[in-house]
Amino acid sequence: MTANVKTLTVDCVVVGGGPAGLICGLMLARAGVETLVIEKHSDFLRDFRGDTIHPATQDLLAELGLLEDFLVLPHADMAQVTLRWNSDQLVLADFSHLPTSRRVISFMPQWEFLDLIARAGVREDGFTLLRSTEVTGVVTEAGQVVGVRTRSGDGDGEVRARLVIGADGRDSTVRRAVGLVPRTLANAMDVLWFRLPKVAAETLPFAQAGAGFVIAIDRGDGFQVAHAIPAGTWDASPEALIALRRRIARIAPELRARMESVGLDDLRLLRVRLERLPQWSARGVLCIGDAAHAMSPAGGVGINLAIQDAVAAARELGPVLRERTPSTRELRAIQRRRAWPAAAIQWIQQRIQPMLLADDPHSRPPLPLRLIDRFPVLARVPGHIIGMGLRPEHIRRRRTLRRMR
Repeated sequence: MTANVKTLTVDCVVVGGGPAGLICGLMLARAGVETLVIEKHSDFLRDFRGDTIHPATQDLLAELGLLEDFLVLPHADMAQVTLRWNSDQLVLADFSHLPTSRRVISFMPQWEFLDLIARAGVREDGFTLLRSTEVTGVVTEAGQVVGVRTRSGDGDGEVRARLVIGADGRDSTVRRAVGLVPRTLANAMDVLWFRLPKVAAETLPFAQAGAGFVIAIDRGDGFQVAHAIPAGTWDASPEALIALRRRIARIAPELRARMESVGLDDLRLLRVRLERLPQWSARGVLCIGDAAHAMSPAGGVGINLAIQDAVAAARELGPVLRERTPSTRELRAIQRRRAWPAAAIQWIQQRIQPMLLADDPHSRPPLPLRLIDRFPVLARVPGHIIGMGLRPEHIRRRRTLRRMR
């Protein structure tokens, strides 16, 4: 189903065609809610976005009937998180004992994952994906948000809905339009992303640290590399590029020659922000994912958390949206359910940042990492936190939840 309209009325409008927005839209449509997902870009082809699909998310794909379609797409699996800390090889997280059939993290270009969800969505009568359309603000009546204003190549438009779900990321237009202001948390790092060519059949350690922190994600035809730097220190100067090449060569000597081909235009800076909304909702609006809690890339858990938010919101609000606008209490119940897992993960991310920024080529791994490696059973704990999250969600309720009304 497609849409190209000036004015539209639906049950729910989801702003943002990322993982959370699309899965929320798909679930709502399957629940009988007429849903419009608005995406400002014409496609999903953008690099250096989260590529990790965690075991909990793969469980959800199975529950949605999409796991088989997911597994035929190009991807790579990782059963453990390993780290080379200078000369020490460590196992930091083990997924082999998770309560799920897919005990691996899968790496897949995000555009492939989003296309999969979008294709499933457009097969539903109640799902519409509107691309190349920007949300510019909200429509209010008597203090209640009743829709959004849009702009596209066809001009300005308006979408009326019982509920607006802001899944439009850490720079959320929806959040700003209704005056929800996030609380900023202390953050010590930014991340530089770039790509490097790969020698046939070559493997690299997933993560390397001690003299600096580097992650290398095998993308088949090359490596997608992330390097943590102190927050606010990157100035994109020729001198900074030279220093970066030297630093990467020191951390990962096997990359020394390839770093010479990396120029300033090949680098993408992610300015990490750790923040969360004290209040996720307003009358007629609910924010989820990064719009509600921007995460550090540490652990790659941001996508998983956002999807869990989407599942909880769609599962609990779907039956309501078929009939009416959710109440303030019903919207706040989603925050009560999902806020503490995000806050707990942010707390953990803040504590591990000093390890990621360590810069001593002669250092030994911190004691907690040595203990996890020394006693393999301990690696199951970070394995569960990374792989499943602190409160995994399911498409259908696994137990009776407290009524929200």
